[in-house]
Amino acid sequence: MSRSTSANRTALFLASTLLFLPSLPARADDSGAALYKAKCAPCHGADGGGQTPVGKNLKVSDLRSAEVQKQSDADMTKVLTDGKGKMPKSKLPAADMKAVIAFVRTLKK
Repeated sequence: MSRSTSANRTALFLASTLLFLPSLPARADDSGAALYKAKCAPCHGADGGGQTPVGKNLKVSDLRSAEVQKQSDADMTKVLTDGKGKMPKSKLPAADMKAVIAFVRTLKK
């Protein structure tokens, strides 16, 4: 096999791999976890259960619950954007909200 044939096969393999990457399921990346830890965990807790002193006092939602998990991403984005009850409006950019929501999805029971 010549070098150009080998290089062409390698290039074809890499190109075909890159074509399929966008179709892989999204995962909660480290930025979503870090944002959640900084912005949400003080009330909702590291596990999303809301059992922190502040969370208990404010009676925050258990983010692991079926009630929360069944909400669409758009519904969760609205809660983050507009606030809800005593939860303030988020000033996170849309991409960061999406990352936090993806992380919250990993907390389900």
